[in-house]
Amino acid sequence: MTEPRNAVLRQHAEQQFAEELAALAENDTRPRPPNWRLSPWAVATYLLGGTLPNGMTIPPKYIGQRRLIEAAIATLATDRALLLLGVPGTAKTWVSEHLAAAIAADSTLLIQGTAGTAEEAIRYGWNYARLLAEGPSMAALVASPLMRAMSLGKIARVEELTRIPSDVQDSLITILSEKTLPIPELNAEVQAVKGFNVIATSNDRDRGVNDLSAALKRRFNTVVLPLPETEAEEVEIVRSRVESIGRALELPAEAPSLLEIQRVVTVFRELRGGITADGKTKLKVPSSTLSTAEAISVVTSGIAMAAHFGDGVVRAADLAGGMLGAVVKDPVQDRVVWLEYLETVVRTRDDWDDLYRACREML
Repeated sequence: MTEPRNAVLRQHAEQQFAEELAALAENDTRPRPPNWRLSPWAVATYLLGGTLPNGMTIPPKYIGQRRLIEAAIATLATDRALLLLGVPGTAKTWVSEHLAAAIAADSTLLIQGTAGTAEEAIRYGWNYARLLAEGPSMAALVASPLMRAMSLGKIARVEELTRIPSDVQDSLITILSEKTLPIPELNAEVQAVKGFNVIATSNDRDRGVNDLSAALKRRFNTVVLPLPETEAEEVEIVRSRVESIGRALELPAEAPSLLEIQRVVTVFRELRGGITADGKTKLKVPSSTLSTAEAISVVTSGIAMAAHFGDGVVRAADLAGGMLGAVVKDPVQDRVVWLEYLETVVRTRDDWDDLYRACREML
């Protein structure tokens, strides 16, 4: 049974932003590739924001370099698959979902890559009850999300491609080059319908786990999504995402002030960069990634703390626990890094006394 939309914890992008997508389609007069719901221009407007001819404003889903998103969209308009590469927390999954939602109105054809992902998850499996009762047939075959995307002319998403074992990864080669999925048991095949393509994501930190073969790499166009260039850009990303998550979770607290968000972002940027914002002090770098996604998680957790265990106003004490958990992944090495940062940087800053005290109390 389908739950009422307002009861769902997290809506798919095409559900959450259905009004925007409908308005874009209505105002979209530019040429569309086969089976695309929107033109490449409208897809870029949906992701990067803009104003429609009817005056409606589309807020951005991704804040960053426009040319990177345009390159990704242009790739999907060809017969080349797209690989989104970057360190953890650079919005690869977020961009992948919204591209699929805007292009195909369906972001659910997803394969989650893990060390245990089997070839059947990419190609197809079997309903063994029907297989034993009736023998091999199309009715007994269980289509993978990739197979369904091929037959429907939609976008398939493969998350964390380099987590998948190498021999399973290579099952994509025939699909991406020949645009067909052989079914040798039935002496049949599934040919891709126009509009089909693949968006894969890969984590920079996972290089060397299951590297892509040269043959598979050649079948992807790679777009590298960087961390936000400026602090202001990262603060805006955190602010907008936290606001959206807070509404979805119905957290009964005020939105955090820009000052609190800025302090979290500053701490994370300095620790992952190994130097203070003024360039005067070099810092030890912790083992954690301290990405934008982690900053969003820390601030969201702070809102929940303020809502349920405070007065609804997010303060330093509400953020300290989340910051400790984000920075100190290794209880020995990272704790030393965090302590040194608190004593040499946080303690010496004007108006950061409350953050220093709150963080010290957590240790």
